[in-house]
Amino acid sequence: MDTHVELRWPTAADRQLRADVHRVLHAVAEHGGAIGYAVPPGRAETDAWLDAVLSLVGAGDAALVLAVLDSRVVGTGLWRRGPKPIFAHYADLEKITAHPAARGRGIGRLVTGALIDDARKAGIETLALGVRGNNHGAIELYERLGFREWGRLPNVIEVGDERYDDVRMCLDLGRPPHVLLRGSALDGPGSSPRRS
Repeated sequence: MDTHVELRWPTAADRQLRADVHRVLHAVAEHGGAIGYAVPPGRAETDAWLDAVLSLVGAGDAALVLAVLDSRVVGTGLWRRGPKPIFAHYADLEKITAHPAARGRGIGRLVTGALIDDARKAGIETLALGVRGNNHGAIELYERLGFREWGRLPNVIEVGDERYDDVRMCLDLGRPPHVLLRGSALDGPGSSPRRS
């Protein structure tokens, strides 16, 4: 990992930050990165995304981290809390990126590790993410950080005329001692027996 990479946790965006975030997201999408864009996003699209994320950050329902190298944003990532009230203890990791010119510096690992730590401090119990099935390097990184695959939707990610698996992964961050884990037990609110 590059020792000169620093992490910043913005809560507001000025013109420069908007330009920096756009530059990274656009470049990653342009190089085929699976970060939620069918085509590289325009500035208005990334600005709207950033505004929505920072609104969630202000409400305590997300955290955005930026990796900065030589005063330039070179990576992004966020955790976003699930819908309240019943999924408030759960969050998705999204837009884990490294600018193509900054790959190989450990930015993905640095950003993801920081998000894991921050989510745990915020009381998140489970982190989840989706990764395109052909992104074996990212899958390996997430596995090294403790994520495990919990499901796979075959051939649902559309890239033009091609289809890829959506690999779903999760990481248990721990729970308060008073929490009871019921899993799929046949009891509790809303339970019902099998009909056959």
